[in-house]
Amino acid sequence: MKLYYSPGSCSLVIRILIHELNIDSEFVKVNLTTKKTEEGNDFLQISSKGYVPALEIDDGIIISENIAIQQYLTDIYDKKHTLLPGVSEINRFQVLELLVFISTELHKGFSPLFNQHLSQELKDNIYKPVLFKKLDLMDEILADKIYLNGTKLALPDIYLFVVLTWLQTKFSGEIKKWNNLFRFYKQILKLESVKKSLHEENLNFLLIDDNVVEV
Repeated sequence: MKLYYSPGSCSLVIRILIHELNIDSEFVKVNLTTKKTEEGNDFLQISSKGYVPALEIDDGIIISENIAIQQYLTDIYDKKHTLLPGVSEINRFQVLELLVFISTELHKGFSPLFNQHLSQELKDNIYKPVLFKKLDLMDEILADKIYLNGTKLALPDIYLFVVLTWLQTKFSGEIKKWNNLFRFYKQILKLESVKKSLHEENLNFLLIDDNVVEV
């Protein structure tokens, strides 16, 4: 198995999941500007979409799209269905509902804020307030829960954590506005799979509550 990734991007979700499931995998860094892998190969010949994550499974097939890769890995390797319930359980679709919301509302909500062609005024007055309202909803969901789905780690928790790292990157310290999200963020940061993934992508320090926390 081989994961094509870009440090700190949404492919971090898949790296964390791979480690959480103890799957043997190779990791290949991709320059998303040049569309070249660290080995100098044309990434567009590997995945015509040109973005990460892209997962090459053992028979050479490439799977793209974050949620699809997450489902594949859990359905094949998570035999106890802890991260994603089985197909006969209604909770599976509640988990998928959370995944889709994070992907389409939070993940995509960050895109304009990283767009260098948009004015800062537009980002601050239009896109940022819309995104922050979505984060308000996540904060409400976590009000009486350790994880989004209850008391056990599931796929949406990993995805939300990675999105929150972008909040820390773009708006350092603002995560403290949401008590439940901040608590959740620090909780996920304790996972060995997260620590290992951050170390591997040279994301060894994260700002939390004005303090530098080494992972």
